[in-house]
Amino acid sequence: MVTRYLSKMSTTRRRRPALILLVTAAASGCLALAWWQWTRFESNSGGFQNLGYAFQWPLFAGFCVYAYYKFVRFEDSPPEPRSLHTVTEIPAGLLPERPTPTTHTDDPVMREYNAYLAELAKADAELAKADAELAKADNDKSTTTGTSP
Repeated sequence: MVTRYLSKMSTTRRRRPALILLVTAAASGCLALAWWQWTRFESNSGGFQNLGYAFQWPLFAGFCVYAYYKFVRFEDSPPEPRSLHTVTEIPAGLLPERPTPTTHTDDPVMREYNAYLAELAKADAELAKADAELAKADNDKSTTTGTSP
């Protein structure tokens, strides 16, 4: 009789006693930590941080119970599945407008800085070219003499 009942029950419902035990243990643990923080606050070494934690731990315990409640509600009546082919559009005016890039060609400081950057890039390219030629010459020299660098 019991096995026939369990075979018709969903696997999640069969695990519900374990889940209730887990939620009870988690909530009890949070409440125990709240009591511990309260006793720390009342001691000579306690401070307002302990008082804050003493008020925070019961909220965590409440969240454990709330999450279990939502889980059971979702299990009993899951939401309608969404169609993957439906396009979701963002209403106009919801997001701020994207800024347009502005160009300051009339700024003499910017022109001077850009010219400086162009000179640096040119010098860097020339230096890289010279390094490549030097490496090639070293490689050619080592292959003709038979020695490795």
